[in-house]
Amino acid sequence: MSLGPSEANVDSLTAEQQENFEDIEKQFAVKVVQHMEAYWSILEKMRGSTLRLTRLDNEIYEHFKKEFPDFDAKATINEDEMKSKAGKERWRNFINTYEEKVADYNFGTMVRANPKFEYAEKDEVIFAVRMQFYAIEIVRNREGLNDWIYEKAEAERKEKASKK
Repeated sequence: MSLGPSEANVDSLTAEQQENFEDIEKQFAVKVVQHMEAYWSILEKMRGSTLRLTRLDNEIYEHFKKEFPDFDAKATINEDEMKSKAGKERWRNFINTYEEKVADYNFGTMVRANPKFEYAEKDEVIFAVRMQFYAIEIVRNREGLNDWIYEKAEAERKEKASKK
């Protein structure tokens, strides 16, 4: 009988003792997709520039701009830079500030690499943690970079309504 993750320290298990955690990975993938779909649905219903993602949006925005002054919200995120040793350390320091303030602050999710594109191919999304998502998307929303999503959906709604 193998032990599950709640029954033993997974790091101390041998390969023979570890069970296949494929179901856990599938559940995680489902959660990530649900998060992406929910966020996209919200952006289709309201302009990102009017959206608040957390009660701490102002604090997260100011903190992010201070810690990442070189971040260009219009550009494609350089994933290699973001996940380099220096990038991870920089992000870790930022993220850990919210450990006691934001629920699931370090839960895995996806962020679009570029605000001009929808969630789609693997090259257009980056695996990130919730606080990276919040920081990046709050900046994009404040700068109006996600408003096109609402505008596109609104045009489609009007077109559909005119055909009735």
